[in-house]
Amino acid sequence: MDTDLRRYLDELVDAARGVLGDDLVGAYGAGSVGLGAYQSGRSDVDVALVCAGPLTEADKRALVARLRHEALPCPARGLELVAYQRAVAAAGSPEPGFEVELNTGSGMTFRCTLDPADRPATDGRFWYGLDRSILHQSGLPLLGPPADEVFADLAPADLRRLLIEALTWWLALPTLPDEQPAPGAENAVLGACRSLVRHRDGVWHSKVAAGQRLIDAGEPAEVIRRAVAARHGGPPPTGVQARAFQHRVRAEIAGQPD
Repeated sequence: MDTDLRRYLDELVDAARGVLGDDLVGAYGAGSVGLGAYQSGRSDVDVALVCAGPLTEADKRALVARLRHEALPCPARGLELVAYQRAVAAAGSPEPGFEVELNTGSGMTFRCTLDPADRPATDGRFWYGLDRSILHQSGLPLLGPPADEVFADLAPADLRRLLIEALTWWLALPTLPDEQPAPGAENAVLGACRSLVRHRDGVWHSKVAAGQRLIDAGEPAEVIRRAVAARHGGPPPTGVQARAFQHRVRAEIAGQPD
């Protein structure tokens, strides 16, 4: 692990323990950190905290104050942190269920949400169940028991529904309608690749690894190659290419005919 990232995660756990004390029962690297795909300069730092029970509003605000970028500078574009009660982490629920959500960093718009009901539906409510599924498989313990002992996976029907919701959300985002490369289309395509591989193989991979897995399996989609190449400086896919691929992936996951 990158030395700056390792130091930052140690400091983050210490700061969270300073607020929550013995109520902090676990801290886990999520996303690219958990999947072993963190790229300095590109990746966000994703962290999940697990607390023994519900947090007071004072504890939530104190946690945000201690962990926001201005108090604890994040070496990446930003920190995406979510805290859950241990009972929620163990439930395998598809609902958001978080205690506090914090997005903060030099390259990230600040967001602090203290109640799932305050999360705008237009921003997507599928993220959390999918993230906890990834944590069940690949969460990196920074403090506490192994992640698969703390986070339950989703039931198959809930997983499918959330994958479809995620693809539908991505498809609703505006993109260039012509055949010009569309900045950001590579993320939409590679996110769809990760969803498709999870649906087919039952395993979560990083976005690029999922794209490469489909290429290696003979998936006849040039759009995937362009999306992977874009992560290394090449031109991204066009919006038309990305949308066609996303529609095809969503149809397969939903069990719809081509």
